[in-house]
Amino acid sequence: MRPLRGTEIQPAVLDVSRRTFLGRGIGGLGLIALSSLFDTRLFAGVAQQEGEQSRGAVNPLHHPAKAKRVIFLYQAGGPSHLETFDYKPKLAEMHGKPMPESVTKGQQIAQLQGKPLICFGPQHGFKRFGKSGQEICELFPHIGSVADEICIIRSLSTEQINHDPAHTVMNTGSIITGRPSMGSWVLYGLGTESEDLPGFLVLLSSGRGGQMQPIAARQWSAGVLPSKFQGVKLNSVGDPVLYIQNPAGLNAESQKDSIDAINALNRMQHSALQDPEILTRIAQYEMAFKMQASVPGLMDMRDEPPRVLEMYGARPGDGSFASNCLLARRLVERGVRFVQLYHRDWDHHGGVKQNVALKAEEVDRPTAALIQDLKQRGMLDDTLVIWGGEFGRTPMSQGGDGRDHHIKGFSFMLAGGGVKGGVSYGATDDLGYEAIEKPVTVHDLHATVLHLLGIDHRRLAVKFQGLDVRLTGISGYVVREILA
Repeated sequence: MRPLRGTEIQPAVLDVSRRTFLGRGIGGLGLIALSSLFDTRLFAGVAQQEGEQSRGAVNPLHHPAKAKRVIFLYQAGGPSHLETFDYKPKLAEMHGKPMPESVTKGQQIAQLQGKPLICFGPQHGFKRFGKSGQEICELFPHIGSVADEICIIRSLSTEQINHDPAHTVMNTGSIITGRPSMGSWVLYGLGTESEDLPGFLVLLSSGRGGQMQPIAARQWSAGVLPSKFQGVKLNSVGDPVLYIQNPAGLNAESQKDSIDAINALNRMQHSALQDPEILTRIAQYEMAFKMQASVPGLMDMRDEPPRVLEMYGARPGDGSFASNCLLARRLVERGVRFVQLYHRDWDHHGGVKQNVALKAEEVDRPTAALIQDLKQRGMLDDTLVIWGGEFGRTPMSQGGDGRDHHIKGFSFMLAGGGVKGGVSYGATDDLGYEAIEKPVTVHDLHATVLHLLGIDHRRLAVKFQGLDVRLTGISGYVVREILA
């Protein structure tokens, strides 16, 4: 190889043979091809200085957003649509009679498979509420009082008949464990507005009247996204976060010195390895230090007027769904992007009549209070509130007074965030078995949520093992009829 005129080449380079040069060149082309498999958006914010707020991977937004934040009131266990939002007088007429075989033949059923299928009518009455005349179970008068603010989707369906996989699908859009949750996708896409709290927070509660299904941390996992996008669980009772208090003898100043020293070492390691997870570690150390100052004040609700506590039915510190709803409002006020409340024990294989009544006592008032409170504060227009579980319950009885898991048709409720109020969308058949009018899949629901946030679900993707990973997979349509 002859050097170009005016250049100086090191002797070692002159010793490189043509074969070695071509071999290294081909290797370089391979690295270029490999790098093309990675989506650079996966490392969005890596170049930002530590402590600077992430603007998210979707910047600018794909289209104008109606919502800025989400509160997902997740009713774990599978609420019965037939005792909440989907009144079926025909099912009431057929109570105690065999379910027509033409409806159920060849269909997937959970624990009732191979057993006599008997119609089980609605166990509570329904009323029309608001100017819109929305039909809602009489057990939920407070939700009925905000009927003109809510949209009820009565035609949702899912594919997984058992709790854990159904939770996984509803949260991540996939049966495959290890995919990012909806909250993680939203945080990844939009970033956070809070400087001293994580952008995705999770709260758990339970009460009376049902089997309490376990909730796994993978339901709020970041999956294949960097771990800084995973949800952070706050404890409703006791210390909200483990080790939030400094040990005896350690003050904030010495704690900050320790964190600065640790992060200095982390920066050195990042300079050597260029691993984006090291930047995540640095950011999380900084966030943990900020949370030590912000979280105690967040959880101290003594500044809430008594009328607000009464409106929610909240007793701060009791770990109830009501207190968590009030805490959710405080979180979104402080810039948290996605708040998810899991309220468990909606699994009613027996005693559905009395047990749904108990659950209604726990969730009716605080759900309505949250919607009213956000509206009074001018936040409902850009806060999307979602209410629903992983599936519904069968219109056939189990054990005489219960309902089995049901995936063919169930209900969800949405409010605010660019959704029309006072409307019902879709319908199940006369027996409440299958969604037959304007059916909505889980991917459709996810696509609609992302759309309201200004994100095109088809364009929010990361590369993983050479394939595009999306919240909505390869399907999903925006339910435009419910958009304001």
